[in-house]
Amino acid sequence: MDFRFNPEDEAFRKELVDFIKKELPTDWKGGWDLFAAAEDFQEELRWRRKLADKGWLAMAWPKEYGGQNASEFSQAILTEEMSYWGAPGQDIFGVAMLGPTLMVHGTEEQKRQFLNRIAKAEMIWCQGYSEPGAGSDLASLQTKAVLDGDDYVINGQKIWSSYAQYSDWMFVLARTDPEAPKHKGISFFLVDMKSPGLTVRPIQEMSGRAHFNEVFFDNVRVPKENVLGEMNRGWYVAMTLLDFERSGVEHPAYDKRTLENLVEYAKETKYNGDALIKDPLVRHRLADIAIDIETCRLLAYRIAWMKSKEMHPNYEASVVRVLNTTTTQRLSNLGLQLLGLLGQLAPGSKWAPLEGRLEYHYLFSVCYSIESGTSEIQRNIIAIRGLGLPR
Repeated sequence: MDFRFNPEDEAFRKELVDFIKKELPTDWKGGWDLFAAAEDFQEELRWRRKLADKGWLAMAWPKEYGGQNASEFSQAILTEEMSYWGAPGQDIFGVAMLGPTLMVHGTEEQKRQFLNRIAKAEMIWCQGYSEPGAGSDLASLQTKAVLDGDDYVINGQKIWSSYAQYSDWMFVLARTDPEAPKHKGISFFLVDMKSPGLTVRPIQEMSGRAHFNEVFFDNVRVPKENVLGEMNRGWYVAMTLLDFERSGVEHPAYDKRTLENLVEYAKETKYNGDALIKDPLVRHRLADIAIDIETCRLLAYRIAWMKSKEMHPNYEASVVRVLNTTTTQRLSNLGLQLLGLLGQLAPGSKWAPLEGRLEYHYLFSVCYSIESGTSEIQRNIIAIRGLGLPR
């Protein structure tokens, strides 16, 4: 099998890498994690606009929606290289998740209202799925939306909403039929974050950052034309979006860069008079993770191929998610073992090896097997929809 990219894709990769190297500051320290990339959110937005100005932010979208009709492979290459080099600017929620979902389920009016603005980096989106009592069992959510004239009135609470403190809009799941079976009484709303009655409260993580938030809805009015998809069938819209969320190439790209840094560290660091890399166990464990990272990368590109054939990835996305999760956690564990006690030093410490990124990776990787649906949920999807096993 030929895994090479075509000449056009390779030319784009070179153009993109040259652009990143030129634009990134020489002393750039951020960008080595999906969320750590945007500690300075204004820098994040500045890069998004740069990408949008070049037509790259949503390049695989149709031209009528602000894209370039580029291949799905070009979009994946953009994600991979931006992630590998630690460049900010990727729009996870707007471009990677909501935009493709809008193209599947949205009305023409909704597509015209939102897609071009997302592609131009004029809108920041966040997600309103999880609740304090509804995470992995998301269909148990209790946030309610009641029709009142031409509006729905939403009351409830969401949690773990990344970047809600910066966002213009949120896509929200709310219960619209309390009498229906729990999966069939949910609707999918597009909510303006400036709506009266909506309150955002940041949550500080154990890693010290605060990109997560609680969001409270107190009689928030949402026009009924802001329902995405069919009323009371928002669960199926939400699952479409999650399949797009779970299948990206960004995680193996981040992990590849981290692994390369660990290899260099093992070459330069002495233990018992010899370089760490001379230890066969260290080499074998690094090589084992390198194989897993490449497997994750190829599986993610398989998802890009499926999209290029207008196939909808479902259990395939869960396969990518599970392997990405376990690989990142194993990499973080190995990194801290190689760094020893110094690996516990946080970013900002002058004594922290590799700028403290392994400490952050280790702490943040705990959530990888929980967010976007727990690894147990992903394995259930693989078993039922992929292998055809009974429930």
